[in-house]
Amino acid sequence: MANQKDENTLTPPDPEVASPATPQSRPSKSDSEGTETGQEMDEFVLGRRGIMAFFTLSVLTLMVALDGTSISVALPIITQDLKGTAIEAFWSGTSFLLASTVFQPNFASLSSIFGRRPLVLVALTLFFVGTVVCSVANNFTHMLVGRSIQGVGGGGLIALSEVIVTDLVPLRLRGQYFGILSAMWSVGSVTGPILGGGFSQDVTWRWIFYINFPFIGVGLVAIILFLKLNIIPTSLAEKLRQIDYVGTIIFVGSMSSFLIPLSWGGILYDWDSWRTLVPLIIGVVGLLVFSFYEYRFAKDPIIPPKIFQNRTAAVSFAGSFLQGLVLWCLLYYQPLYYEAVKGYSPIMAGVALFPATFTVAPSAGLVGVLVTKYGHYRWAVWLGWVLSTFGLGLLCYMDVDTSIPAFIFINIVPGIGLGLLFPSIGFAIQASATNDTLAIAVGMFSFFRAMGQAVGVAIGGVVFQNQMYSNLVESGIPALASMASEYSQDAAGLVEVIKRMPDGTEKLGLRTAYTDSLRIVYAVCCGICGIALALSVLTQSYDLNRALETTQGLRKEKNPRPNGDLEKVGK
Repeated sequence: MANQKDENTLTPPDPEVASPATPQSRPSKSDSEGTETGQEMDEFVLGRRGIMAFFTLSVLTLMVALDGTSISVALPIITQDLKGTAIEAFWSGTSFLLASTVFQPNFASLSSIFGRRPLVLVALTLFFVGTVVCSVANNFTHMLVGRSIQGVGGGGLIALSEVIVTDLVPLRLRGQYFGILSAMWSVGSVTGPILGGGFSQDVTWRWIFYINFPFIGVGLVAIILFLKLNIIPTSLAEKLRQIDYVGTIIFVGSMSSFLIPLSWGGILYDWDSWRTLVPLIIGVVGLLVFSFYEYRFAKDPIIPPKIFQNRTAAVSFAGSFLQGLVLWCLLYYQPLYYEAVKGYSPIMAGVALFPATFTVAPSAGLVGVLVTKYGHYRWAVWLGWVLSTFGLGLLCYMDVDTSIPAFIFINIVPGIGLGLLFPSIGFAIQASATNDTLAIAVGMFSFFRAMGQAVGVAIGGVVFQNQMYSNLVESGIPALASMASEYSQDAAGLVEVIKRMPDGTEKLGLRTAYTDSLRIVYAVCCGICGIALALSVLTQSYDLNRALETTQGLRKEKNPRPNGDLEKVGK
């Protein structure tokens, strides 16, 4: 295989910025390592600016994770303070996730046209504007607008952080960096509810948004100083002509129409209501139209169909979606178990979730190190799904009287399994992608995981509602059977009902029915993990010894000045 660069590929950064290996044109479908390339991989060093740029992306990832999860436990206090309704409270929590998911592919695609740094600045600006609106909101209209704007910016930051790693680091070494990003997301997702609960109870809920400003300020300065990437040498007119306007409009509209009813089905409206079914059907039809348009008519498609024509990429995207689905089911429903069944406060429920969430980051980091050292990634995909399947199966054994040591052990196993999947699926997608589709492939990796999160809560809600209704009707307790329709509507809303109940037969029966319903949710997730494991067998092995080939790597610097400063090459 010839060691040649693409004609459109700029010269990789010099040793002051990084020391990449010699490029190879395409990945090889084997695990054999090229000796020469492997030696040069060992010599790769991410320079000072590269390290600072990556550190900035990690901090911004932490910020988005904190903001996305901290508002959940504060919603009752915010609703009371702003005199809102339950529906408005629901949307203030949901709008962020929906906006974040829908716009991730757009940011990844546009960054290949306008450049990574301009799009990062746009995303950070949107996040800042949304934060300002939320922090000064005096009614839920302002809150919803602010959360939606935040979601667009936050989704852009998450997608672009992963894309930019592909511009900074050769393929084989990326697992360590993706592991760090996963760790930041994990830490933010866990500590967010704790911070949100603390701020809302002891200070003011507005501090949930105030805390973002230092992150934004530091991030903005660091991006300007350190994230100096090569500029794409095309005119503004040419860039504007490359935008897939029709595809973008169809995709955003269809995906929004698809995700919105999934978020409110069974909560605001019944699943068989026209308010749920009509937008859901429109969304599905719209996505089919989008796929046909991208395949047949789009000159520069926002999502190139060819990224799905590779077997490894297809099963890996499916795996990313299913991982997001299972992970979010676990993160959403397990704290409800601790609150409703164990009687924990929201903050203590977040602490009780640590065995699952704080094992994600170390396992993700370990995979990155081992894949970098040995050059193989399929073992991590398979082991991740095996442990996830086993771990979700263990969760099915949790009951009302499960002890603290028992639920600590039970939660560690799925945490490790799901953590292994973060970098390993990413490796498979990147290794199977070509250089011209790498950015959007990484963006779609992030998008499918986020979409899985939205779908996961919906699927879990349907399973919980149906099983809870059956459990209450068959409980043999007349008071519970008569309230089966009302109690089975919302797993989160039922928490306060259980907490307010006096101890007795009815409360024990309701706690038991709640636990049994969650066990069925976990059983469904266990089955999904089993399906994902079967699909992962189709993952092919690719050579990871590919050099850093990118048109948007860090700009070269001239030789250091005598005082140690670096002088930028004008470009």
